[in-house]
Amino acid sequence: MENEGVVYRVAISPSANDRMAEHFEFLARVSGDAANKLLNGLTDDILSLNSMPFRNPVYDRPYVPPLKYRYMMSNKRYRIIYQIVGETVFVDDIQDCRQSNAGD
Repeated sequence: MENEGVVYRVAISPSANDRMAEHFEFLARVSGDAANKLLNGLTDDILSLNSMPFRNPVYDRPYVPPLKYRYMMSNKRYRIIYQIVGETVFVDDIQDCRQSNAGD
């Protein structure tokens, strides 16, 4: 349950950071401005999880433990997957929702 007024610590896993870099590098081949906009948007959205991380829906998928993860959409097509443990938000993955993934 969310603690009103708590400022949560936000930690990005190395794999989520790598995924964000991959998305940036891919887009940078097409447009540097668009890549910077993507990176800024993802960063702003991730940092916003320091307050009210429970505001986003539960990530309900058959292959993940129930109620463990939440997600937020960023830049219209990127899904930020995270979990809340105590007063820390752990960002575990960043998914490009345009890609066709089985089960998504």
